[in-house]
Amino acid sequence: MHPPALFRRVATTLVAIAALALVAAGPASAQEAPDALVKRVSQEVLQIVKTDPKVQAGDQARTREVVESKLLPNFDFARMTALAMGRNWRQATPEQQQRLTDEFRSLLVRTYAGALNQYRDQQLAFKPLRAEDKATEVIVRTEVIRPGQQPVQIDYGMHKVTDGWKCYDVIVGGVSLVTNYRDEFNEQIRAGGIDGLIRTLTDKNKGVAGK
Repeated sequence: MHPPALFRRVATTLVAIAALALVAAGPASAQEAPDALVKRVSQEVLQIVKTDPKVQAGDQARTREVVESKLLPNFDFARMTALAMGRNWRQATPEQQQRLTDEFRSLLVRTYAGALNQYRDQQLAFKPLRAEDKATEVIVRTEVIRPGQQPVQIDYGMHKVTDGWKCYDVIVGGVSLVTNYRDEFNEQIRAGGIDGLIRTLTDKNKGVAGK
């Protein structure tokens, strides 16, 4: 299963670095403003991409390790999956919701890991955060600067939880990750129900893992 053409073209080559901007360095960073968190840690991740010999050599196990340890703590995969499911989320049992979340998480992690080593020469520009002081949901706006090409805007939908900020959507060039998957998920559910969608995601992840 693949996202629509526009998202596939943009996200496959750019969303990895966007998502990796959201890593946390530990409990001390939990109280940081969301834009400060993005700026500080994205630079750390870019440094890993540029200097880690295994990542540069295309070692997928090492790359997934970086994604697992740096990326996952700051994504709200349950909310992302619920948004991608739309109204169908309420029709799923708790067990189905957990399976969907796990498989969607695996799909995104493998997508990010597959594209990570393409970002050695990229730079990120950070835009001022426009949000009220007590806001619990914000959009953090950045641009990926690509040598010889037009910059690509990458925005993060983030919401505040008890231990800091988490991302629930990545918008690349105006294209929302969760919105694009919603159309595809709805199609799969119409064809085979929620269990059919789970099987499709599972097969997709097995196929990617085998490559």
